[in-house]
Amino acid sequence: MTVAPNKASSESNSNNLKKDDFPKTAPAAYPVFFRSYSRKTISGKRENWSEVGERNLSGLKELGKLSDEELILMREMQSNQKAQPSGRWLWIGGTPWINKNQNFSGAYNCTSTNLIDWEAFALMMDLAMMGCGTGAIIEPHFINNLPTVINKINIKSVSEVGITPINQRKEKSSLEIKGKDLHIKVGDSRRGWVDSYKYLLEASSNENLEREIDVYIDLEDIRPAGESLKGFGGMANPIKLKDLYSRVASLLGKAIGRKLSTVECCLLIDEAAVTIVAGNIRRSAGMRQFASDDKEAASAKENLWSQDENGNWRIDPEKDALRMANHTRVYHTKPTYQTVLDAVTKQFHSGEGAIQFAPEAIARSNADILKDDELRKEFIEIYSEQGKDEARNWINSSYGPFSEEELDHRMSRYGLNPCGEILGNDFHCNLAEVHLNQIDPGDFEEQKKAFKAAALSVACLLNHEFEVERYRKSREYDPIVGVSFTGLFDFCVHAFGTPWLKWWEAGRPNSEEGKAFKEKEAKFLDSWRKIVKETVWEYCDKHNLRRPNRCTTVQPAGTKSLLTGAAPGWHPPKAQRFIRRITFRKNDPIALACMDYGYSVVPSQSDKDENGCLLDNPFDPRCTEWLVEIPTEVSWANIDGADQIDINNFSALAQFDFYMQVQKFYTEHNTSATVEFRENEIEDLAKAIHNAIENNEGYISAALLARFSANATFPRLPFEPISKEEYISLQNKVIERKVNNDFFDALNKYDVGELSEAGPAGCDSDKCLLPLAKPKD
Repeated sequence: MTVAPNKASSESNSNNLKKDDFPKTAPAAYPVFFRSYSRKTISGKRENWSEVGERNLSGLKELGKLSDEELILMREMQSNQKAQPSGRWLWIGGTPWINKNQNFSGAYNCTSTNLIDWEAFALMMDLAMMGCGTGAIIEPHFINNLPTVINKINIKSVSEVGITPINQRKEKSSLEIKGKDLHIKVGDSRRGWVDSYKYLLEASSNENLEREIDVYIDLEDIRPAGESLKGFGGMANPIKLKDLYSRVASLLGKAIGRKLSTVECCLLIDEAAVTIVAGNIRRSAGMRQFASDDKEAASAKENLWSQDENGNWRIDPEKDALRMANHTRVYHTKPTYQTVLDAVTKQFHSGEGAIQFAPEAIARSNADILKDDELRKEFIEIYSEQGKDEARNWINSSYGPFSEEELDHRMSRYGLNPCGEILGNDFHCNLAEVHLNQIDPGDFEEQKKAFKAAALSVACLLNHEFEVERYRKSREYDPIVGVSFTGLFDFCVHAFGTPWLKWWEAGRPNSEEGKAFKEKEAKFLDSWRKIVKETVWEYCDKHNLRRPNRCTTVQPAGTKSLLTGAAPGWHPPKAQRFIRRITFRKNDPIALACMDYGYSVVPSQSDKDENGCLLDNPFDPRCTEWLVEIPTEVSWANIDGADQIDINNFSALAQFDFYMQVQKFYTEHNTSATVEFRENEIEDLAKAIHNAIENNEGYISAALLARFSANATFPRLPFEPISKEEYISLQNKVIERKVNNDFFDALNKYDVGELSEAGPAGCDSDKCLLPLAKPKD
């Protein structure tokens, strides 16, 4: 059975902003597009969909030396919303800013940086300020290279911002040392912020300084809140910058006489991230990888949230910054079943403690020499049973000789980006995305065109030569790209109809019908993978670039999916109907337009009172961010029989089975996965994960999220499942509240001044920003 998907209009938007070129089934398309991807033009107007396409394609053409034929294909797939470049490139591609070497990182969704020196911390802040997701391996063999903290830092004063007249501001930060006094004048630029942060870190271990240092911070050159950021875009809001220095000094002060602990390293990174995202200057995402036996790190987020006797939520202020990143534990040997069971149980209760199996990650990341499953499995067995050194020697003797530097690089390619879908070592990766919900399952030629267009858009960025040596060297050894998709679940419903949904409801059993479904799924997935690899390799050969050895992945796709109403990534939707919440700065023109359009607005999860309780009034003076609430219905919700399928009852094993299908037949990096499970499923899921690792089936890492019978969840998360009756009721309320049926007209009413946003978050997904933990009873 084939159910035709909804199609986006292929008609060009031209310059007519009142022309609707988003699907009618994507109610979040307008706010997300104007928040995350549309820039202001020279004339002061916002770009429409066609203008965004032409801008970013012009950048790809120049950087990638694309042929006219390639450009025509990519334009067709973009305009029809079937294949998109990364969210970062939609925002920044084709601008003068991204053509500068020091800004190349701003084109990338995600990165990973090894914490071996203070410079690594500064680089991660710099990357986050450009919108990149940041990953870091915080294992002892890396952080033991950091210097010992020997000096106590006292922050004596921090000036107000915005004092210096615009034409007298300096962009570079400066450091002046007078005896035990340090004077830091912070420059009005991205690098200025970063250098001031780095100065403090370096001062803590500088043997030439006094053992107790008084620091005076001058922020007078920093532009005040509301002033535009001309290069990358958005508006300044240094609301948390004044607090950064004292919090960094406090963290460093606890480590005097020793090196930083893993959690202290994490907090130092995260405090910078808090500063960056404050007031929605940027949206950030992070991944922190800890050793499997790091007990302090494993419990770092425990009791992050709590409720008082009145049901009000509060967050521990000392741990608040830890929300900036996902945490995972790295296993270099195969964990026992009991270890996996303990980890799954812990994740049910706290949302933390995910397992990453490093040998599989390293094996996949050496696919240029481990070219088939047998070689990959042989490497994994040597690594797991005989250790990393023996696996290193085996690779070198079998496929080398490699230089020590390259061999080190090859054995450390298990770094993850914030949502865990990219593997590498000191890497940058750019992720394009195919919207499968927009493509007819029976039209293989259209599928080929979409994956080819996506592959070309990521291959172009391999022409970047990074300013920072560690990233430049890493790309020489290991160029990587990532072509992802979203809407796979929708695609399969369109392809196989209600019988496929019923098979899911039954747990995806290995019946004759189930085997047939799995063969069809695998055929689609494998064909798409081959198209991507062939396209990327052909491009690299044509332009004399080193071929990436892994090209495909699946990202969570929480933001771009909203442009077409796709179920994110490979995942089933939360329900046939749900409330989708989208973050905006308070009083953002787009959020105000959403209110006129009938959508409701509530304070964000970040806005709390003096007791740490969430605010209720979006116009409360303490409120800084808003959540726009949008009732949503999936495209196939009303097909025959689909409404009777309870997605909330899809078993954890069914989800895990589908995820592993994608992992085996499509993904060459890792598949970003969040498997939702109930307490009675803990043992079954633990067995499935353990067996997948034990039998070398391709498992690397997945997030696990507790599911509750009544759909209970943390308040104000991005998704909240609702019934058909609730959806209809909420839709009626939208209609009742609506004072303007034309979103563009509503936006024009409020749209004055500069854009407040500066593109999508790293990894282009809200899912990487969630504090995964069980709510209190």
